[in-house]
Amino acid sequence: MSKGNLQQDLSVLSSAKNGLVYLTPNDWALIADKALRRQFKAGESIVQLGKRTHGVYLFLKGTASVRFPAPGASPEIGLGEVCGEISFLDELPATASVIANDVVEAYYLDRPTLQSLFELFPHLGSRFYHSLAAILSRRLREVIGGTPSPNAASAKGS
Repeated sequence: MSKGNLQQDLSVLSSAKNGLVYLTPNDWALIADKALRRQFKAGESIVQLGKRTHGVYLFLKGTASVRFPAPGASPEIGLGEVCGEISFLDELPATASVIANDVVEAYYLDRPTLQSLFELFPHLGSRFYHSLAAILSRRLREVIGGTPSPNAASAKGS
């Protein structure tokens, strides 16, 4: 990957308001170095309901729709956002499907890769899980009709 592409990827990830907001520029550099870049065509499954993800996807390009088993709105995820995090956290099958709306490029980080990074850099692990907690809290509030937490929206500024 060229240095220009890497800088662009890091800019997308670090500036996302609904992404892993507590990570530092150094954290992002470590993650980008270890991540696999994946591409999905429009209509292709990124995460499949009922199947384990074994890792997380960080969106670099494109958008995808989250499809729950129950009827209702399909939330959209995009640049800098994460999917596959629930299956990653609890090591159980995915609770929803995520389908690419257009061409999606994403970094994929599997559990062993992340665990090895967290062992070497424990503060990275702390910031990563803190970010996931903020994401899950915001998404749950959106599903139940509440207002997103102001701390999650302003975390970037702290």
